[in-house]
Amino acid sequence: MSYTTSKISWKTAAGLVIANMIGTGVFTSLGFQLAEVQNTWSILMLWILGGGMALIGALVYAELGTHFRKTGGDYIFLSETIHPSIGYLYAWISLTVGFSAPIAIAAMAMNFYLSPLFGEQIWVGLFFLLAVPLAHIFSISRSAWIHDLLTLVKIFFVLALILLGVLFASRVESSALLFSDTWKSELLQPGFAVSLIYVFYAYTGWNSAAYITEEVEQPAKNLPKALIWATMFVMGVYILLQLVLLRHASLEQLSGQVQVADIAFGNLFGAKGALWVSFFIAVQLIATISGYSWVGPRITYAMAKDFRLWKPLSKLNSEGIPVRAIFLNTAISLLLFLSGSFEQVMIYAGFILQLMGTITVYSSLRIKKENGFKTPFKPIPQYIYLIFSTSVLIYLFWSRPWESLAGIGIMVLGLLIFLADQRKS
Repeated sequence: MSYTTSKISWKTAAGLVIANMIGTGVFTSLGFQLAEVQNTWSILMLWILGGGMALIGALVYAELGTHFRKTGGDYIFLSETIHPSIGYLYAWISLTVGFSAPIAIAAMAMNFYLSPLFGEQIWVGLFFLLAVPLAHIFSISRSAWIHDLLTLVKIFFVLALILLGVLFASRVESSALLFSDTWKSELLQPGFAVSLIYVFYAYTGWNSAAYITEEVEQPAKNLPKALIWATMFVMGVYILLQLVLLRHASLEQLSGQVQVADIAFGNLFGAKGALWVSFFIAVQLIATISGYSWVGPRITYAMAKDFRLWKPLSKLNSEGIPVRAIFLNTAISLLLFLSGSFEQVMIYAGFILQLMGTITVYSSLRIKKENGFKTPFKPIPQYIYLIFSTSVLIYLFWSRPWESLAGIGIMVLGLLIFLADQRKS
């Protein structure tokens, strides 16, 4: 029996993907990357590789989503193709890290970008972390309307930044644009692999629409369209935006910094202009919080339908909304917001999400007879993704063992809870 009372169009589904992808990563990760690699060719290669992997992932998830046609994303895919314990593990990770961490990081970033206006206060990010999820407890149609509006604001803002950055001449004596042969050696450094994790995190969200398949109108047709076009659009935006940021700031200004967009456009427009850029970066993050607040609880709900421990979270309201799952997801986001540092949360969340995403891509190889969209040239894209992603994970574990072990620890805890839980008959 379906509780969904309305469906969303492919444009709203694509907007969900765009809003979840364009969040904190693209406005904050460049500074961390420049601490590891400085050549502009290396930076562009990072974003092209990340976009290529995201596009392969979008193709694979389009296949998985149209094959199973159930809300729940990776939980459904992994439970059906590999084992219920792996699906359970993903749902656990989604609850504790996958969708709560991006919300917490977005709220942290809001505080970073609004601090010049409001001082070092946490109440702004905290307010939206708590208030935005409440907008999604009434109806799917209301969620779609609110999210479409927030996504349009986000798209117009990032396109305006790119246009301004291209039209206006740089005002710094020595910009961070560096085109030389040093990229050849940088590609082989562990720092390049660590930088890829920031990029992969920035691309996180390309699979968002696959988590709410049952809420998408004609999913066999519209789900692949939403995932693929949204991912390609974001990839183009990301590459252009990095060039703009590098053009309008020096390497010394950007390296190791979180507020890279604030720095670059501060050089271009002065202190007052930088305040407006910071303000709108914070505003567009509301759409990011909205997207993850909408999608994440659906995975928890899918697991709660099958396992006794989580049964209370399977309750829906009259509009088919998993309200209790939304509240729990918000509570965990709040804990991460209050306890973690920005970079540490980003690293361990990025590691564990990349690992589980790699397992999900592998799961598509276990589908022998597709009944929906099929990944072009299957299984070659899957093998490319698996080899590339596994290499990055190994490099990251070697370079950042503590953050990686923290992510693995969360996985082990999830498996222990699975062993103690009971599947409903």
